[in-house]
Amino acid sequence: MGFQQKNRSPLKVVVVMPAYNAAKTLNATYKNIPMDLIDEVIVVDDASIDDTVKIAKTLNMKLITHPHNVGYGGNQKTCYMEALRDGADVVIMLHPDGQYDPSFIPQIIKPIKREQADMVLGSRLLIKGSALKSGMPLYKFIANRILTTIENFILRKKLSELHTGYRAYSRKFLEKVPFLRNSNDFVFDSQIIAQGVAFGMRIAEVPVTTKYFKEASSVNFKVSLIYGLKTLWAMFRFFLHKNHILKCRLFNP
Repeated sequence: MGFQQKNRSPLKVVVVMPAYNAAKTLNATYKNIPMDLIDEVIVVDDASIDDTVKIAKTLNMKLITHPHNVGYGGNQKTCYMEALRDGADVVIMLHPDGQYDPSFIPQIIKPIKREQADMVLGSRLLIKGSALKSGMPLYKFIANRILTTIENFILRKKLSELHTGYRAYSRKFLEKVPFLRNSNDFVFDSQIIAQGVAFGMRIAEVPVTTKYFKEASSVNFKVSLIYGLKTLWAMFRFFLHKNHILKCRLFNP
């Protein structure tokens, strides 16, 4: 189904949603998107086994389906490539599970539209106490703080959170950063931030709130642990590369 263009901005703004088994939340997430700011919505279904595709076909969005499951990072690769093909100038990644509030889209895209940033992170931790009040599990909150502290030290940044799934990218960022080299799993999110730093991209943050509920996608403790270890490995490779000890293809032009 074609998407009705409403935005009169000279920049084309596209929302991409990497979907997997999001049938219970996709419709509500879509309906909360501020459509007056958006030119196109793209949903990439990663071989869901529920009615995600069926519901997506009833909504005014572009639907891409994977014939088999490639993982969260692999899904994002398809999202960004499709947005670039469609001429996007600003790309917002919005999870279709309802955890992140679409009403923050105006704030998230503002630094890019004002040419103040190439990547914007929607931080759950900029508002003190907000994440835990929203239901973030305590172990995830603690792990997030520890990993973010380590990453900030290695990347030489002072960001409040480096593990949010609510992000926006400029076209310049996605064309310059070789994100197709990244992992197909969850560590993609950490790798692309490190790439942004390695390639001199400007990174900004805006505060967002989230909701944690039964239908929202959430990785279990084991997956979270593996993600944390892979994030530390990505930071170690970044450190070696930046200090000219051992080159890493993720950070090569």
